[in-house]
Amino acid sequence: MSARTREPGVIFGPRMTLFADVLALGVVTALACLPLITAPAALSTACAVVRGTGDGQPTTARRYLVLLRQRFRAGDLAAGAVVLAGVLLFAADLALAGVGLPGARVFAVTAAAIGACAVVVGLRACARPEALGDWRAAVRGAAGDAARDVGGSLLVLLALAAAVLCAWMMLPLAFLVPGPLALALTAIDVRHHVRMPHGETA
Repeated sequence: MSARTREPGVIFGPRMTLFADVLALGVVTALACLPLITAPAALSTACAVVRGTGDGQPTTARRYLVLLRQRFRAGDLAAGAVVLAGVLLFAADLALAGVGLPGARVFAVTAAAIGACAVVVGLRACARPEALGDWRAAVRGAAGDAARDVGGSLLVLLALAAAVLCAWMMLPLAFLVPGPLALALTAIDVRHHVRMPHGETA
């Protein structure tokens, strides 16, 4: 929206307002992720809030908290437990590879490749609408998306790398990056399904 089309007294246009809302969304998402086991539910809820912008729904921390109250069911906590176990297993594998065992380098590369694929599928699952009620359907759909949309999968890794880099460069940014990450994941998912041939389902 240009300055000429703004309402009298309005300083910022809707794009700047959305950007501010996404940063606020990042803060509440980061706080919701602190128990770690709640991370998948927290991130998928953020993606759902961002997706609702296309339907005219507000992208606000208040709406996020309203949706979040409906989460943390057994399925959501089970998804968090699986993610946490996977991260611990991956860290243990890399630690074993670092002690100089035979074939450690090949093992480390293989583990890194498997880990990257798992991260892509997991993040794409969070961006799918099914994640709000059926994690199995979301993961199945995300796995298919990751295989069919390699470019989108690379964008997911780039978005994650940018988020990690921002948090590494300035620790307070770690409480903001979940919002832009959710925005990126949702945009990638919407982009993929808009480009799919008519009638094809993920």
